[in-house]
Amino acid sequence: MAYKAKIKVTLRPSILDVQGKAVQHALDNLGYSSVDNVRIGKYIEVSIHENDLAEAERKSEEICRKLLANTVMEDYSIELEPIN
Repeated sequence: MAYKAKIKVTLRPSILDVQGKAVQHALDNLGYSSVDNVRIGKYIEVSIHENDLAEAERKSEEICRKLLANTVMEDYSIELEPIN
């Protein structure tokens, strides 16, 4: 069995998102003054070949902590779905 891990990584709310501020400023310059609080993140999809959902969850968490997210500055969320 395989699972698709859909992973979202975002800066923690207390961390200044410089890239998000730049995009917000550009949107304001384009006339989108009603847009506020732009935050930039990462979206990653990973296929995990495991028969056990719990093991797929464990591996997803592990790869986020070890590689995909800087847990000092970033939060992450994982959504697993079976792949047929």
